[in-house]
Amino acid sequence: MSKFATATKRILLGRPFRSDRLPRTLLPKRIALPVFASDPMSSVAYAPEEILLMLSVAGASAYVYSPWIGVIVALVMAVVIAGYRQNVRAYTSGGGAYAVATANHGTRIGLAVGAALLVDYVLTVAVSIASAAATIGSAVPFVGDHKVEFAVVAIIVLAAMNLRGVRESGTVFAIPVYAFVAGILGMIVWGVIRTFVFGDELRAESAGLRLAEDPDQLTGLAFAFLLLRAFSSGSAALTGVEAIANGVPAFRKPRGRNAATTLLLMGLLAIPMFLGLLFLADASGVVMAEDPQRQLVNAPEGYEQKTLVAQVAGAVFSEFTPGTWYVIFFTGLVLVFAANTAFNGFPVLGSILSQDRFLPRQLHTRGDRLAFSNGILVLAGFAIVLVIVFEAQVTALIHLYIVGVFMAFVASQSGMIRHWQRELRDETDPAARARMRRAQLVNAVGLAMTASVLLIILVTKFLAGAWISLVAMAFFYFLMTGIRRHYDRVASEIAATDEEVTLPARNHAIVLLSQLHKPALRALAYAKATRPDVLEAVTVNVDDEETRALLRAWEKRRISIPLKVVESPYREVTKPVLDYVRRVRGDQPRNVVTVFIPEYVVGRWWEQILHNQSALRLKTRLLFQSRVMVTSVPWQLESSQRASTRAARRRRRPVAGDVRRGFHAGASGAGGNTGNTGNTGNTTAGSREKGSRS
Repeated sequence: MSKFATATKRILLGRPFRSDRLPRTLLPKRIALPVFASDPMSSVAYAPEEILLMLSVAGASAYVYSPWIGVIVALVMAVVIAGYRQNVRAYTSGGGAYAVATANHGTRIGLAVGAALLVDYVLTVAVSIASAAATIGSAVPFVGDHKVEFAVVAIIVLAAMNLRGVRESGTVFAIPVYAFVAGILGMIVWGVIRTFVFGDELRAESAGLRLAEDPDQLTGLAFAFLLLRAFSSGSAALTGVEAIANGVPAFRKPRGRNAATTLLLMGLLAIPMFLGLLFLADASGVVMAEDPQRQLVNAPEGYEQKTLVAQVAGAVFSEFTPGTWYVIFFTGLVLVFAANTAFNGFPVLGSILSQDRFLPRQLHTRGDRLAFSNGILVLAGFAIVLVIVFEAQVTALIHLYIVGVFMAFVASQSGMIRHWQRELRDETDPAARARMRRAQLVNAVGLAMTASVLLIILVTKFLAGAWISLVAMAFFYFLMTGIRRHYDRVASEIAATDEEVTLPARNHAIVLLSQLHKPALRALAYAKATRPDVLEAVTVNVDDEETRALLRAWEKRRISIPLKVVESPYREVTKPVLDYVRRVRGDQPRNVVTVFIPEYVVGRWWEQILHNQSALRLKTRLLFQSRVMVTSVPWQLESSQRASTRAARRRRRPVAGDVRRGFHAGASGAGGNTGNTGNTGNTTAGSREKGSRS
């Protein structure tokens, strides 16, 4: 079973990488842009649509405000990107808003930001995949009818691709992301040319539909509240901006400058795409309804509402169907890949939090392909649960989405203000001080804007689902504080002190056995070689006939070690052994008991089920006993020896480049000797390296 699993793993993920290959996995800007910025660039596919969906409650007349809302969202995005460019230059170790908040506001606020980002990354995957299912479902009815299944499979495929490594997955994702950008920008440019140069009238398939107007939504506070809701939904376009700040360690050096350049490129692409789609939606007369069945007055029977991108593409490329399919295809594909932003940000942030002992240490460990494999798997699991629970509905998930993002924005911008204030205390150069003042001003404007947006989001979306995100953030916060308390308590408990280690005064060794065979004899010989103060063999009487046979064999071999029989009237093994060990151990704090247990080493997975079960249960219980040491004495069965021989034979097979690298002997003569010598040298050096690390 293990061999099959290993072979499957190698086929799916590839061969493992050595640790010294880590610098080769770092990303250049052309790959980092699609890897880390695919989410904010792809969010232009659903953020404009969400604005129209919110405004549709008041009727089509409210659409006149969509361009102004879009301009404000674009302005906030530009300010946030400018602020984060300061962030990545100052904090190149990664962590983004978490690192900034922790350094400038303290551990508690930093941890709250970390919890918000973890929740946001999970929602990024769920929202992006759900939006991809809706977009592709507009063209492929089968996907539209099975959105949840499509989303789950897409998440699993993305997780598998990321487990292969950041660099490799980034290369795969780069082409679709750039194709999407080219498609959207090309559609916008062609739509503008048709409108203003050729004077063509763009007409979406929903242009003739009428929305039922709600007069109560068009007056006073209700209308203002509606505009704020539309603005908060459109602010989803900012999601993913923080991913670059969290993933700075994945950039090539100079990391800070390369990350800042990538942020700038992202903004230069995302903002025109966002505003251009809103313009084309207005020019082509797109009508989007939050509830088409109820809101659309004159919709034909069986009408299915397509996404904004699909309708705009159909209007712009009305005489060129391949252009429509191109835009829809790559939009759906890039929305799937947009989740890759989270698959790169979540594991890195999880690793940093784990390094700070707020998350399990397994999240800090890199996998075979030098990716944070455990973080990738955890993210995929949470995202799949969300997609299933919310049935892959973008509108339902979007209300949960952007709370954590803007909490991180606020903490990051306010933290950077403090950072520059601290730097200014020690800086005397006028030019440097002027530069810091400008950076501080950018962060101050960013703080004002993001704090305002966060307040709007909390007011307009709290009852719509934002409270779920807040509860999830609180859960992660208290979970992480609990993990940190546990690690601190364990570290304090096991910390070495100046006191000398006290040697045991008496070591009482017990060899457990049920019959006298080769494994039992080996365990007796090994236990005797350790020279304990007292050595005895112990068997539990669960069958009188077998016990008598053991005693006869013991006397026949004339073994000098005493054999004790522990009675078990209820035919148990574990409890009688534990009771006997406690009696032997006694109350003296310097007395220890060493229990030797013979065990079979098997070569097939199903043999493990047939052997060692009693030994496993017994070891598990003995490990909880103080001043009791448990030693397994292995006996390799023939199946394990054959498995070891086959594995060694496979390892001896040469592969391309082995002789050149000195890993395999040459064909004959000096070449063979050289290969062997090189191999020996490598082994010795490797041993020295391991010894130094130990």
